[in-house]
Amino acid sequence: MKTVEKNYAHAKEKYAEIGVNTDEVLKQIQKVKISVHCWQGDDVKGFLNPEGELTGGIMATGNQPGVARTPAELRQDLEIAYSLIPGKHKLNLHAIYLDTQESVELNELEPRHYQKWVDWAKENELGLDFNPTFFSHPMMKDGFTLAHPDEKVRQYWIEHGKRSRKIAEYFGKETGQTCINNFWVPDGMKDLPIDRFTPRQRLMESLDEIFKEKLNEIDVQDAVESKLFGLGAEAYTVGSHEFYLGYGLKRDKLICLDAGHFHPTEVISNKLSALALFSKGLMLHVSRPVRWDSDHVVLMDDELQEIAKELVRGDLLEKTNIGLDFFDATINRVAAWVIGTRNTQKALMKAMLEPTQKLKKWENNFDFTTRMAYTEELKDFPYADVWNYFCYQNNVPIGLDWLEVVNNYQKEVLDLRK
Repeated sequence: MKTVEKNYAHAKEKYAEIGVNTDEVLKQIQKVKISVHCWQGDDVKGFLNPEGELTGGIMATGNQPGVARTPAELRQDLEIAYSLIPGKHKLNLHAIYLDTQESVELNELEPRHYQKWVDWAKENELGLDFNPTFFSHPMMKDGFTLAHPDEKVRQYWIEHGKRSRKIAEYFGKETGQTCINNFWVPDGMKDLPIDRFTPRQRLMESLDEIFKEKLNEIDVQDAVESKLFGLGAEAYTVGSHEFYLGYGLKRDKLICLDAGHFHPTEVISNKLSALALFSKGLMLHVSRPVRWDSDHVVLMDDELQEIAKELVRGDLLEKTNIGLDFFDATINRVAAWVIGTRNTQKALMKAMLEPTQKLKKWENNFDFTTRMAYTEELKDFPYADVWNYFCYQNNVPIGLDWLEVVNNYQKEVLDLRK
């Protein structure tokens, strides 16, 4: 550990030369909470009907041993992941992750069906976020839920949405942390529709009915999330970016941007500053698209770093809720959580280690030479030494030491699950 401290002292001096206080950066990154998604641990099956077929454009591939089969196993896996991630964070639950012995429908859910999750979150000092589940259910008919032409189908899902908001409110009150309740609706068509307008009108009206009751935003805030396309909805997605951009701004909702829900060559980093000017707040699903698939484990790639820079340079962290969204059954599921979350934190820390105000000053003075020189030189600065010290401060493994913990857990626990 003396090496970690020594390297940090050197990095601290190096950054001080350009006006960056690394001690303050450590305090700043410590405050950032990442909402870790539960569905990486069980391949998005949930516990409402774990043997059911994935629908709504969702597909998990791979057969890595050790998938969580019960809420208790999922919590056990999450505890290992959180123990390897610096800081205190949140957990993002989908509605299908209830923990109850009752046989219950999505339109019958109540807060008590999630009490064990709340008790666990409080014990582990975690916040909770929530998502209604509009997929992998027999009442998703013909590829539609809230936009379905059948009133009975719509009413089923409207009731589910209403109950989800009450569950999210319960989470916020119990944990003392605002619960972000994110609505993603996969409705769409495989081939070209004649009428694009009417389904969107039905979706708008359904959402209006769900959000009719005013809830205390200290406890819960609603977000809406778009998608370009999905399996079975290649030609037309009702809840497009334009739809939810308009809906979120008009109805005063948080707007969720998922990094994998746009055209393969389109990025969300450039959207953040524009949207922040007009929206009450942002929700991010930090993910990594690969061609048509939107949910790969987050790597320390260019776009992740650009997202982090936009949040820091634009002073947007206070109005942005950062969540993860990926699922990969080809690798150790706990490792996926750890890699994705730590990378997101690293990217944010790296952005915080820029002399942002100086860079802005040079830019405003049209001194693009100095701006370029500094941003290029920063690529060689020892940010990893600051990161390692951050892990040391939080008593979590440094470097690849976490991998040994995960490999042992794979052998001692996950490989024994049949």
